[in-house]
Amino acid sequence: MTDSLVQWFTTALGGKVSAEGIIFIISMVPILELRGGLLAASPALLDVPILKAIPLCIVGNLLPIPFILLLIEKILDFMEQIPYLDRIALWVRKKADKHKGKVETYGFWGLVFFVGIPLPGTGAWTGSLVASLLHMRIRKSFPAILLGIIIATVIMSLVSYGLLGALFG
Repeated sequence: MTDSLVQWFTTALGGKVSAEGIIFIISMVPILELRGGLLAASPALLDVPILKAIPLCIVGNLLPIPFILLLIEKILDFMEQIPYLDRIALWVRKKADKHKGKVETYGFWGLVFFVGIPLPGTGAWTGSLVASLLHMRIRKSFPAILLGIIIATVIMSLVSYGLLGALFG
């Protein structure tokens, strides 16, 4: 699914936005995040040099995080008061609850690895949501999320530029 969403964004924005803009935007989008941005930047798609792609993807992925940490609970509480939006709020809370145990058990390091290991359903957005709903302090959660993003950057750079670079380079 990630590959097809990355392909869609790349095609939809191509010609309208620079390659760098595309990977920055993809890195801000939930589900895709930095992982999708680096896939889009890879030699297989936009062929953006790795040293240019990494900072764009990290900043793009980090940009929404403070807003999620500070505001998501208030937004979900508000959504729960509105018909139809209440279902979305419930879905988001259930998604966070599904992952809470991993983060709750291991605290800071649980959040680091939850964000850093590129598996479906993990990443900075979900990690921020879980941290916020667990009432983790921002001074603890933001550095954990940043460290997780750095780990994800290393892993996805190896995949996107190492493996894909070898295939398409």
